[in-house]
Amino acid sequence: MTFEEATVKAIEFRNKRDWAQFHNPKDLAISLNLEAAELLEAFQWSGAELDVASNKDRMVDELADVTIYCIYLADALGIDLVDAVNNKIEINEERYPVDKAKGSAKKYTDL
Repeated sequence: MTFEEATVKAIEFRNKRDWAQFHNPKDLAISLNLEAAELLEAFQWSGAELDVASNKDRMVDELADVTIYCIYLADALGIDLVDAVNNKIEINEERYPVDKAKGSAKKYTDL
């Protein structure tokens, strides 16, 4: 399934249940952050050596929830996520040229 197909499927799922009426940008942004926090919980108290395999199913579920809420928020705001990601990568390519950024964790303002 492509990302576009997954987007259509998520929107159809929501629309069949008449949930769009509850999906205003503020509440979707809150829900997105709550799901991201649940993803973060999978890493809590893991120490330096995280055993990803034991938490992978949970991580997959939570990452899917985060992505679905991103789809819903983008829909509510009239944003094409594929275009938004493409545009952001283009901006970051300028901010983080390979010759300066490769292997560095510095912010672009410090390169």
